Amino acid sequence: MLMKAQSVSKSFGPLKVLSDVSLQINEGDRIGLVGPNGAGKSTFLRILLGMEKEDTGEITRRTTKIGYMEQFADIPADKTVRQVLEESYSYVENIRKRMQEIDDAMAVGGDIDWNALAEESSELENKLSKFNDEVGDKLAEILRQVNFPESYLDREMGELSGGEKSKVMMARTAVQTSDCDLILLDEPTSHLDISTIEWMENALLASKCAMVIVSHDRYFLDRMALRVLEIENGKSVEYKGNYSQYVDKKNMAIERQMKEFERYEEKKKKTDALIEEMFHDSRRYMATYKTRIMMASKIEEKERPEEQKNISIKITAAQKSGKNVIMAEDVSVERDGKVIISGVNLDIQKGDKIGVFGANGAGKSTLIKAIMGELPVKGELWVAPGAKIGYYSQQHEGLDLKLTAEEQMLTVIGPDRKADARNMLARFLLTGENVTNKMSSLSGGQRAKVALCVMMHGETNLLILDEPTNYVDIASKHILEQALAEYDGTVIVITHDRYFLDNVCNKVIEVAKGKAVCHNGNYTDVKGVPEPVKVKEKGETYRVLEPFTNWATRTKHAKGEKIVISAADMPGFKDALEKGKLKKV
Repeated sequence: MLMKAQSVSKSFGPLKVLSDVSLQINEGDRIGLVGPNGAGKSTFLRILLGMEKEDTGEITRRTTKIGYMEQFADIPADKTVRQVLEESYSYVENIRKRMQEIDDAMAVGGDIDWNALAEESSELENKLSKFNDEVGDKLAEILRQVNFPESYLDREMGELSGGEKSKVMMARTAVQTSDCDLILLDEPTSHLDISTIEWMENALLASKCAMVIVSHDRYFLDRMALRVLEIENGKSVEYKGNYSQYVDKKNMAIERQMKEFERYEEKKKKTDALIEEMFHDSRRYMATYKTRIMMASKIEEKERPEEQKNISIKITAAQKSGKNVIMAEDVSVERDGKVIISGVNLDIQKGDKIGVFGANGAGKSTLIKAIMGELPVKGELWVAPGAKIGYYSQQHEGLDLKLTAEEQMLTVIGPDRKADARNMLARFLLTGENVTNKMSSLSGGQRAKVALCVMMHGETNLLILDEPTNYVDIASKHILEQALAEYDGTVIVITHDRYFLDNVCNKVIEVAKGKAVCHNGNYTDVKGVPEPVKVKEKGETYRVLEPFTNWATRTKHAKGEKIVISAADMPGFKDALEKGKLKKV
């Protein structure tokens, strides 16, 4: 065991964020941490790190070699990339701190052992020099693997773009895996393109480092996670497997809980009816009446499962365009006298859902702007005259941040439709103060939801979306995917979200090396299925004393059967154990 959190709670003033969260992290664990925005996932990571103090509960740490990739790293602009990467090595940071302490002591002077301090400083200097010789080439190689030249090592962080900073932080995470027992990652794939994300996946999978990952990237969680911890309403529930398996198991658990609740309701209803009948002739049935009252009090109460917010949105297409929507033959696009893309051939028809992916800077946005007529092209490019385009920009330029979300919606649907505006925003899980506060105070994810809502309620038959799932939580991604899949018009979407590409798109355009090539099928059809994650988990052997059904997996077990049960599977066998139907061998 590396770390254990038991019954952790945390409040900020009157707001209770966590009420009962538990997690044990063992060597080699890869744990996905999921939950809605504001559930307390990042807070829980900071508690594990010791950056926040839990109100109640207990944290046990058996290692100090813990790495952290935070979502919004506050790094001084004057730090070089080399310094940021070197910070990953905890012992080097300790050397530098000690050298600074010695310099400060010598500057003050007084009653100190000058010879001893000078000798220690010299030894530390030699260790640091040796480290630079051994690790310098490794840092340069890691940068090359994320498409950065070696010269970036001496560039300051303030000179880099947001995407470049994310790559540096991701490279630092890869370095940390060689020096840490455990690493905590908070939205590690934000701003990264698919090729860089896949490099990161392979680097993490090749390491022996245990990890806890907060992410809205479902494809990433499918590849990485061996267990999933869900935090919702302040409490935690653990599931064995990756993200897709978690979704299946959670749905089965909700279904099972609903059946148990319905059986309880039916039994209680019948018992209450018998008691009511006997009450009218209590003298005749006094003994039976008392027995029934006692039996009713012993019926185990079952809770109704919390209602799931499965909200759907319908995007209504404007008057349909013809069969052909966009045709391109040997098209090239230039910017500032330089050819960005050439040899583009497209045949996009009504109802197509097209995903566009490729490395950052490869020309995805250039292609989209050419289609929208914002850039000149060479070759034959034809867009149907009846195409009514709705455009979603990841910068949300169309939003007026001085307005509230409600006011922004009213500019689209009309000033007298306040109730409709609120209903539309609620479908994207925007309610209360998030609707009535100025949009300048909303988070990036909340603004993204408003921008999507505005776009969806315009009259369009061709939607063009640039990174619509950035900053958006998993629940809202599902809503958007369902809406786009049912949309009668044509969709072109730039995205690094591979799960989205698989669930929505029937064609994909890969932009790479100055070319844009269209393929039939989704991302996995084109790129292939990634190597599955193998789950290796020890368990204990039990013998079945009485037959029973494990409702978590819907598996029937016969008397005399032997079962190996791991810690993650234990909740499914809890009922059988409590009723004495299982015995440990």
